[in-house]
Amino acid sequence: MLPKTDETLRNWLFDVPVALVLLTRLPLPALPEAAFRNSARAVWAYPVVGILLGVLIACVMFMTQTLPAPLSAGLVLAALTVLTGAMHEDGLADTADGLWGGSDRARRLDIMKDSRIGAYGVLALIIVMGLRWHGLTGAEWTAILSALVLSRAMMPALMWALPHARNTGLSHSVGRPSLGPSLVAVSIGAVVTVSLTGALGFLALAVACGTAALIATVAKSKIGGQTGDILGATQILSEVAILIILSHNF
Repeated sequence: MLPKTDETLRNWLFDVPVALVLLTRLPLPALPEAAFRNSARAVWAYPVVGILLGVLIACVMFMTQTLPAPLSAGLVLAALTVLTGAMHEDGLADTADGLWGGSDRARRLDIMKDSRIGAYGVLALIIVMGLRWHGLTGAEWTAILSALVLSRAMMPALMWALPHARNTGLSHSVGRPSLGPSLVAVSIGAVVTVSLTGALGFLALAVACGTAALIATVAKSKIGGQTGDILGATQILSEVAILIILSHNF
């Protein structure tokens, strides 16, 4: 029988692989079913997933360092898409289609649930992925790592701030986290970003929070809360905003 403190530590350590299973397509050993009972608590580890992705991206950057910057950035973008299974990109497309393609809440949610992609989704992917590529081109690893970490810290904040817009879906199955894990996630994102990028990191933090707040306001108005698609869009749009701020030294 483990002491209570050791058991609590073990449970919290399980949160990292739970977050990796939810947010990546990395080959991981099977986790016990009990580990997923605290998925809402595990949101604190979402920015830790960003750190691990950053380590893998560092390897890609090292292997492509002799290539032209746009080509290297394109390969980094491809690697990120493969590592995450394009789940955030899918959320962006569904969000664009649903929020702007539906005339009322029910229709918007139906569109977001539809696996087909419409004109709004296509245009959103083209524009945002182009901006993302631009942000990655010539960016330092510290800027990329900060963007990967801080953007994933925005998702728990939205999960805490907004109710579920529907009673099904990935976000609903994870659950609504309490304030504590959400604050831990944002704190990790802020500390990593400011530590790596200095004073500019505070601007990146403000931009990330502003982006997430804007998405939250629109989602609340149009569908009454958040879904997994809204969270995916939040991650992608926050990442792009952070990358542009940090890689172009505004």
